[in-house]
Formats: sequence, C-alpha cells, structure tokens
Amino acid sequence: MSRPVRIGLQLQPQHAPDYGLIRDAVLRAEDAGVDIVFNWDHFYPLAGDPVGAHFECWTMLGAFAEQTERVEIGALVTGGGYRNPELLADMARTVDHISGGRLILGIGAGWFKKDYDEYGYEFGTAGTRLALLKEYLPRLTSRLGKLNPQPIRDIPILIGGGGERKTLRLVAEYADIWHSFADLDALAHKNRVLAEHAAEVGTDEKRIERSLPWPGLDQAQAYLDAGVTLFTVGSSGPRYDLEELKTAIRWRDEVNPVDVRGGS
Repeated sequence: MSRPVRIGLQLQPQHAPDYGLIRDAVLRAEDAGVDIVFNWDHFYPLAGDPVGAHFECWTMLGAFAEQTERVEIGALVTGGGYRNPELLADMARTVDHISGGRLILGIGAGWFKKDYDEYGYEFGTAGTRLALLKEYLPRLTSRLGKLNPQPIRDIPILIGGGGERKTLRLVAEYADIWHSFADLDALAHKNRVLAEHAAEVGTDEKRIERSLPWPGLDQAQAYLDAGVTLFTVGSSGPRYDLEELKTAIRWRDEVNPVDVRGGS
C-alpha cells in the first residue's frame, strides 16, 4: 500500500430544514475520526421529496472550515458549470485560508438536469458539459496561481467521473484525486486507460489517489487491493446516521500502518 487508507463522509445537505442538524453531524464525524467531510453541489435533493429542504454547497464549506479543526473538507463534487472558474478559484482560496489549509477542490462536469433548469444554467449534453469543464480547469488553476494571498497549500484537485476519452484525460492533466463509481472489473480497465493518458501528458499516474464510495465492509479489501485508498460513506438528513461511517473508520484503523491510525 503506497498511501494510507482515508475515510470520507459525504454529508448530503438534503432533508435537513435546520442547519443545526448538519453542524451536529460534522462535529460527530470529526469526533469519530473521519479524515474528510464532503458535501455535494446540488440545489435540490437527489432522493426523497424532490423539493425538500436543501442548502447550498460552498456557503456551507465556509462554515465547515470554521467549525472543524482537523478534517479536510470539500465538495464531492462542485458542478463545473455552476460558477465562473476564476470566482470558484477565489472561493476555494478563501475557504482554504479559513480552514488553515484543509480544502480539497472537488469538481465534475455536472449531470443533474433539475439544477440546471431551475437555476438558469444551460444543460446541453454530456459532451458540452465536459467541454466546459475542459475550458474551465486551466482558468481555475491559473487564477489560483495569481491570487493574493496565495492558498495556504497547493489545493488538491479532485475530479469526479469515469469517461475514458475525456474525463480521464482531464484527471491525468489536473487531478490529485480521481473519484469514480466503477466496479472492480471496470476499475482495473479504467486504471489502465488513466495510465495511458498520464504517460501522454507526462504525469506520474501513481501520484493520483483513487477514490470511491464506500462499497461496504465485505468488498472494501478488494477495492483496496485494486488501488483505492479513499472511501467515502454517504449520509442524508435529517438524521445523519454515522454507524456505517464508524464501521469504515474501524476498518481503516485495522489496515493502516500503526503510525497513521486514528485519522490523518
């Protein structure tokens, strides 16, 4: 294992009409020893009541940054077309400073049509959304290099998606973390494709951390053997049950070297 296993929690900001429920879940997750607390960048719930209670992603990340002390934070993932990339870079830099250098900048092409329709963004096609992400990533990284003050650290970029021709090319060029939803067979194939893209752009693909949703205790070791080291458990409001998260954290502490156990 070239890097330690990390466990994330995606606190899905849906069906929690009182923000205090989310604040409490963040506190419980950090106390439990989670490595990263993510939210997501949507404007409406993805499950349950389609017009149920929901809060905005990046405003919330500023609150996460102020509330927490140890965990990394980020969006899993930011909708690539929802914000001007220069503005997004400035937002990320600001949250990075509020957190003391703990932000992960997660981004993807976007897919949830209701978000686009209701908030006035052009939905287009998967191809046009990926083309926009391709245009935005160099603008985003360029602006990060121009800001004063600079981010506290080189903000890790997480790219979500699994398209072999376009998305994995962007992963090879820009990402520190690649988040996918691939099963074991597909993951092995996509890893080979990513390695080919990385060789073409002159990137060491081994530096890119592999990330997946938590597959459950029975499959976690198989995914670890396949190279995945970041696993994220999802939890939805209003209850924000963290029992599965605690199971994942216990497993992390069993498989990690002694000197990194108990959280990063």
